[in-house]
Order: sequence, then structure tokens, then C-alpha cells
Amino acid sequence: MQYAIELYYDKETEQKLFNLAKRVADEKLSTKFLEWKTRPHLTLACFNDVEEEICIKQLKEFAQSHKPMPAYIGSVGMFNDTKTIFVSPVMNSNMYQFQRELHEYLNAFDKKGWEWYCPNSWVPHCTIALTGEDEDSVFYRASNLILQEFEKMCGEFVSIGLVKITFPVEEIYTIDLDK
Repeated sequence: MQYAIELYYDKETEQKLFNLAKRVADEKLSTKFLEWKTRPHLTLACFNDVEEEICIKQLKEFAQSHKPMPAYIGSVGMFNDTKTIFVSPVMNSNMYQFQRELHEYLNAFDKKGWEWYCPNSWVPHCTIALTGEDEDSVFYRASNLILQEFEKMCGEFVSIGLVKITFPVEEIYTIDLDK
């Protein structure tokens, strides 16, 4: 089974991001992102398998030693090969350090094949639309819609969670960062 560690936004920011994703579906462009039933998030790490109880224990320890962080979402991007449309936070050294420390905490789990989520090769992004299974024109129309409707936002990253990468995504455990 494959797993991911996700970083979640405060409720208001999460709702704004969800509404942007929902607009793509409301315009009858693509519903695939909503079908995954995942919350807006940044994926911090992916693993081929984890021992859930051990991972949860380590996430608890990690969360207790980290505070919520500002989330300034300032840009729209795309992965052309997968036709994924996303928004990105403005990153700083604290965010990269946060991700690096998380990987150190969870270094016992197999991340082979998930190198794009490892420190030094991570592209932090929050997916808004998955159009890879749609006609090519949907990618361009959805991109245009998001570009027109996206507004910069300020919020916070407030919690982290363990999810099972299934269809739909299964949230296993979420914990708030220590306040």
C-alpha cells in the first residue's frame, strides 16, 4: 500500500482552495480532483509502505515540536506531463527545513520511486485540477479558468496527516501542529 504525509491549511484557506477546485467541476471541465475526495494540501512525503502505528507515533512527536506556519499562496503552476494544475505557496527556508526534518523522522520507511517528494527535489504544490484523463482541451480551459479566478491568499499550515493513497484517498490520522 502507498502512503503520503500531507500538510494541511487552516479551514478558511482550505475552503478557498476547495472552492477554486470546485469551479473546475462546476464548469463541467473535470471532476477527477474532487473524485479523489482529498483536502487541499501540500504533500510532504510519499512512501511505498509504512507501519501505520509507528508512523502515527512519529507524526505525533513531530507535530508537538513544530508550530503552525504562515501559508502565502502566490502562484499558479502546471505539470504538463500529467496535466495537473496547482497553486504554490511562497517557500522559505523554514518550510524546506520542516520537510527535511519530517523525512529524517520517517527515514525508516521505503520512499523508492517517490524521489520528487524528497528534500532537494521537492516541488511544493497544492493540486487544484487533475485533467490527465480528460481531452487535451480541458487542460487548457481549466488552466485558463484557474488563472482568471486565482487570487493570492494568506493563511496558515496548521496540521499534518497520514493518508493512504487509494481512490478515494483515505485519511488515516491527522494532528494539529503544536500551538
